[in-house]
Amino acid sequence: MAVTLSEAAARHVSRYIAKRGKGVGVRLGIKTTGCSGLAYKLEYADDVAPEDHVFEGHGVKILVDPKSLPYIDGTELDFVREGLNEGFKFHNPREKDRCGCGESFRV
Repeated sequence: MAVTLSEAAARHVSRYIAKRGKGVGVRLGIKTTGCSGLAYKLEYADDVAPEDHVFEGHGVKILVDPKSLPYIDGTELDFVREGLNEGFKFHNPREKDRCGCGESFRV
């Protein structure tokens, strides 16, 4: 079981944590919502919970709670710029379908 992140995502997270002045990495999970049922949730983490699964790539920690891991195992977190827009993208091999608006997915 593993969750990874691209070099671009690691650079972005590292810069943001340095700007915040605190943080151990990012917390990646899922929540129930949207047309397809599941949506990603991503936030900066200031500490590691005892139950967290901790993955590390390019010097950045990714924290995943045990309930979310089966849905996002194998996911790569990427950070992309497309024209004037930039943001995180999730490359999840377990995704079977995504809603038309792109907000939610199902496995």
